[in-house]
Amino acid sequence: MAEPSALGAKVRTLRRRKGLTQAQLAERLGISASYLNLIEHNRRPLPSPLLLKLAEVLELELKELASGQEARSVADLLELFGDPIFDGHDLVAAEVREMAQASPSVARAVVTLYHAFRGAREAANTLASRITEGGAAGLDSRLPTEEVSDLIQRHMNWFPELEEGAERLWRDGRLQAGNLYEDLAAWLSREHGVEVRIEKTTAMAGAVRRFDRERKVLSISEVLRRGSRNFQLAYQVGLLAQQAALDRHAADPLLTGPESRALSRVALANYFASAVLMPYAPFLEAARAERYDAELLGHRFRASYEQTCHRLTTLRRPGAEGVPFHMVRIDIAGNISKHFSASGLRFPRFGGLCSRWALFGCFLTPGMVRTQLSQMPDGERYFWVARTVRREGGGFHAPRTVHALALGCEVGYAKRLVYADGVDLASREAVVPVGVTCRLCERMDCEQRAFPPLQHPLRVDEDVRGVSFYAPVERDEGG
Repeated sequence: MAEPSALGAKVRTLRRRKGLTQAQLAERLGISASYLNLIEHNRRPLPSPLLLKLAEVLELELKELASGQEARSVADLLELFGDPIFDGHDLVAAEVREMAQASPSVARAVVTLYHAFRGAREAANTLASRITEGGAAGLDSRLPTEEVSDLIQRHMNWFPELEEGAERLWRDGRLQAGNLYEDLAAWLSREHGVEVRIEKTTAMAGAVRRFDRERKVLSISEVLRRGSRNFQLAYQVGLLAQQAALDRHAADPLLTGPESRALSRVALANYFASAVLMPYAPFLEAARAERYDAELLGHRFRASYEQTCHRLTTLRRPGAEGVPFHMVRIDIAGNISKHFSASGLRFPRFGGLCSRWALFGCFLTPGMVRTQLSQMPDGERYFWVARTVRREGGGFHAPRTVHALALGCEVGYAKRLVYADGVDLASREAVVPVGVTCRLCERMDCEQRAFPPLQHPLRVDEDVRGVSFYAPVERDEGG
């Protein structure tokens, strides 16, 4: 039975969206209007049979009534209200949650409005800098990467069409694991008349893959190793063979511009390529057998460490699911360039990550795996595996790009991972207290705090210093 507090407002919103009165919907559901009124005002639960009938009458999927979107809205609202512009309004988390539950459309509108405000503020700052330097240009306030991340998160990084397409390619193309490059090149030639060439770095002009649509020539850089070459060929197969699926997802209303739609096609073609290199059933079986050893799995399936970690986050097939991982990638400045969460952990949308997270220390020990047992302010514990990843260069003078990538899960799943061997998962001393981002973290004893928390007003005492500037210390009134 669904919780009344979670669904009442949603039922009301969906009914109004369909243009139905309470009496009309109640009649279709076979209940009284007064009983529906009690449900909408969270005074009666929504039994499972009635929930199924509601989904049928309103022509919606049950996932539209799930609490995941509401939780994301609450997290987004809490984060945006952490902006200093809201200081002095005495907002509390309970009020924010009530707003998200009672008026989900209004909550989404507030997030959209803040997106626009933040984009305009950043654009204004950048424009001012450019004017100071003697130039100016039009600036876009939207971030296509955020829209595509939202699309992937909404699907929980699970795209059955692309999985089925990859399995069909293996079956119809008669692919062999030990001959994947040759088989993919032969498929491209046979099905689309595409010629695959390995080109020198100078001829590629900095690219690692280049497709000439008119000449039907796919050029691959010599700097790519065999596994990466396989990935680029599989990516091209995805663009050509999965065009209908890519176009369908690119037409999602979440994607508001041509850049977002193009980026979604790239992201989903990458998804398809991973599914080709690491077929679902064999990969899941290997992952379970090797206890999610990402490096070993990468060697076995000839994929990079990052590609393997990303594939581990896509094991969401109903009835054959892997560990629900979250994943995040940052650069050395702390900018988030990739993130996804199947564990429920929320990543900041508008600010920086907590500097206590394990992946920040990876830059001090490149290539070495770091683990961390962490606890969020709400008490949830997570187990992390983090290390640096490097992009392949093109010679001595080519730039070396290094990121830190972290894969994590709820601590209850950690014993399934080889990385947790020897770690006392029940130890309180081993737990590192972390937050999502400074403004939302309630911990006042953090020596790495960079901003005052939203929940506590800033109090400055020029005569007393705590572990950080923002950590208050009780004044000693003794003589």
